[in-house]
Amino acid sequence: MKTNIAVFYGCRSVEHEVSIISAVQAMRAINREKYDVTPIYVDKSGTMYTSDELFEIENYSDLDKLLKVSKKVTLIKDGDSVSMHYLENGLFSKKKDINIDIAFPIVHGTNCEDGTMAGYFEFLGLPYISCDILSAAVGMDKKVFKDVLNANGLPVLDCVCFRSRKYRTNKQETIDEIKGKIGFPLIIKPVNLGSSVGISKVKSEEELDEAISLAVSFADVVLAEKAITSLREINCSVLGDADSCEASVCEEPFMNDEILSYENKYMSGGKSKAPSKGMASLERKIPADLEEEKAQEIRELACEIFKATNSSGVVRIDFLLDTETGKVYANEINTIPGSLAFYLWEATGLKYTDMIDRLIEIAFKRQRNRENLTFTIDTNILSGVSFGTKGSKGAKL
Repeated sequence: MKTNIAVFYGCRSVEHEVSIISAVQAMRAINREKYDVTPIYVDKSGTMYTSDELFEIENYSDLDKLLKVSKKVTLIKDGDSVSMHYLENGLFSKKKDINIDIAFPIVHGTNCEDGTMAGYFEFLGLPYISCDILSAAVGMDKKVFKDVLNANGLPVLDCVCFRSRKYRTNKQETIDEIKGKIGFPLIIKPVNLGSSVGISKVKSEEELDEAISLAVSFADVVLAEKAITSLREINCSVLGDADSCEASVCEEPFMNDEILSYENKYMSGGKSKAPSKGMASLERKIPADLEEEKAQEIRELACEIFKATNSSGVVRIDFLLDTETGKVYANEINTIPGSLAFYLWEATGLKYTDMIDRLIEIAFKRQRNRENLTFTIDTNILSGVSFGTKGSKGAKL
């Protein structure tokens, strides 16, 4: 009997559409001779759907039509097994629950990639591919990520972090702090979003308010950090777990502006009319044009960051290379990267289908390790406990 993989994607996130592209790419790459695949699309309200029509990317151009031919589902735990249950079964076409062996979340952004979905699978006791709750949460929060790396002696840029309320009530105080600690030019970004959403480069105090207003429209907490003027962005993917990991070749994405925007990443600079291929459509140089010593430095640093954040599965770590000083800084970690960074692994010599096999092995290994842990203890603490007939008045605790 084949292992049944449930692929979860979509969700309540500003990166909802990117998740769809990444998920459909992955479902096409999964080896169907070894695995059955069950697509579970999560709409922006959090409702889950399944159907065979979800496998085809062209069908998402008319989402209302697609969902009309799809069925609402939920997950049910029964003992050690987890099943997908159809919520709207007809009298004469009742569909049987489908057993799920492993979850494959291909989600991006808040309300899903930030540990929310990992927590759901942990609650169900369902094996899942990707980082666990804590490492996912650390990866999503750019300030916490910097703190973790700082604690491990790994290079990141200094920053100022503040809440939207502080900026509204003490605007000048916040601006003075940013000017004093960071200076111009600088980058303003929401602290917990990916895909370059809400990010702006600011060259003067006059531009600050507009940039911060954009950022707080997406997140309550905002981060300001120094902008490197002689910048090259270098990305590297890491595959594995805390015991063993390896880094891919490096890539250098090309920007149409001073920062790598959402349009650069997913819409081929906004000029192409062809269907997007997600991160795989970004203009880039693979391998990046780097001296081997510098490329090796970045690959080793990527593995150190992977272990410091206790990551698992496949991630992509984005670096900032200051060409004036030669220094490399970690910018952010994408715990479920766009297109799962398959293009980096294919350039390294690992086919997408084989990469997914590795991810499944890693997920099952983690589940086996968890099953060896103790989560309950035998106790008689409830023996003899009574609140009596008048509520807490009769408690004997």
